[in-house]
Amino acid sequence: MITHLPALQRVPQPWKNGGGVTREIAVFPEGAGLENFHWRISMAEVTEPGPFSRFEGIDRHLTVLSGRMRLDMPDGRHVLDAGDSSAFAGETPVEAAPLLPVIDLNVMTRRGHARAEVRHITSGVILPSDLVFLVATKPMIVTANGQRYALQPHDALKFEGLEGEPISSGDGYLVVFP
Repeated sequence: MITHLPALQRVPQPWKNGGGVTREIAVFPEGAGLENFHWRISMAEVTEPGPFSRFEGIDRHLTVLSGRMRLDMPDGRHVLDAGDSSAFAGETPVEAAPLLPVIDLNVMTRRGHARAEVRHITSGVILPSDLVFLVATKPMIVTANGQRYALQPHDALKFEGLEGEPISSGDGYLVVFP
């Protein structure tokens, strides 16, 4: 099954710490809140410096889709450009400062309940799992399971039960739940 998840239909929600806005792409269990999700995929705009929300027991994978960001973490300072990622524990104290306005992709998984991988793609792939999301970074046409989908930047497709199926696409990110 393939589900189109248009970016324009996402409802802005305040960050857990109130310091910004996020737009949820998908969450499991469906309808789960910030305290009881097993996994969550979202996008955020980072326009002001400040601390990341803390999430105890959560693994985070942040990918900068556009812009440039500095992260100050216990292990040092990291500068992320578009396409760069950082993975860290949700309880890690992180201070972020956009060096250019940032849009990022956030994948969060609750330890012991789920895990995920984020992969950059530029063309076709074989779906590596029964649950995969594709997030577009640019307008693209995706062909999958005999159907064509026209995606705008930040639109997503959810692929369920199609492991091993080939898809053709453009530039984007796969979120794979192995």
